[in-house]
Amino acid sequence: MSVDLKKRFDRIVEILIQLQSKKVIKAQELADRFEVSLRTIYRDIKSLEQAGVPIIGEAGTGYSLIDGYRLPPVVFTKEEAMSFMGAEKLMEKFTDKKLMSDYKSAMYKIRSVLKHNERDSLSAIENHIIMGKSSYETFNQSVPHALQTVFESIAHKRQVALSYKGANDEHPDVRTIEPIGLFHENNFWYIGAYCLKRDDYRQFRADRIFTIEILSDTFTKKHITLAELLENRNSQIVATPVHIRVGLATAPHLDWQKKYFGFTHEKKTGEYVDLFFDLKSSLEYFARWFMMFADDATILEPPILQQMVETILNESITRFKNPIKAL
Repeated sequence: MSVDLKKRFDRIVEILIQLQSKKVIKAQELADRFEVSLRTIYRDIKSLEQAGVPIIGEAGTGYSLIDGYRLPPVVFTKEEAMSFMGAEKLMEKFTDKKLMSDYKSAMYKIRSVLKHNERDSLSAIENHIIMGKSSYETFNQSVPHALQTVFESIAHKRQVALSYKGANDEHPDVRTIEPIGLFHENNFWYIGAYCLKRDDYRQFRADRIFTIEILSDTFTKKHITLAELLENRNSQIVATPVHIRVGLATAPHLDWQKKYFGFTHEKKTGEYVDLFFDLKSSLEYFARWFMMFADDATILEPPILQQMVETILNESITRFKNPIKAL
């Protein structure tokens, strides 16, 4: 079998698996997945139909398999089996307890259909992967089922009631929301949702949820997609250009944190490194971060940031010279 023929055969088999895994799949999605032209996908679909696979649909609307048609049990390659272990370890760190429990249950079923040598390979590497514990809580431990509740809400288009404590709130506030998606950003999970109380779209950080419950009420309207919500959010944020100069010895220590402030690029200038940012978060937040290494850094722009740091520094000096006596 020639290399090109084998590639086409493998792609057609993968297309068949994709058709079984989704209710409807568009040709463009398949073309993007396999990095081929739409014409190639149309030809592959035609080949499957000629082989007797009952495909319904057409170009432009999407394809699906007739209900009841199923492939024989799937056989995993060694590499695919290994990937499950990596995914399981990531799930331990990045999901809540309920979702992790469901995933482990699914993994037991997957292991049961693996070949003996594949199961042995998983067991051999299982204890050689450790995900370090985070220094912060990604979820409120009293709400171990937050993500699963949101998944169910989206699937059945049912409202969710939650008590939520924002960053500036003194007490949790009860909200009724219609979730449109979940996204992971800056080490936290967020729920993108339509908030009935605010009559607008909002995002809710998972670790700030105190209670969550799915309701019997269905969604009140058709919503925008999560991608549209994030695009709208980002388009409304005006970035502030920030330029600071940091000593060569200090600059490497900022590599991990600088990305959270809209870091764009850097330029070495003699004994210093110039760092450039398009800041979309609070200037005060940046100013307080800057204070951590201010003894070896200079703010070149904007002037308002210089003034802000000066104010914080003067207040700190005043407090240092006039300490509050312990009770």
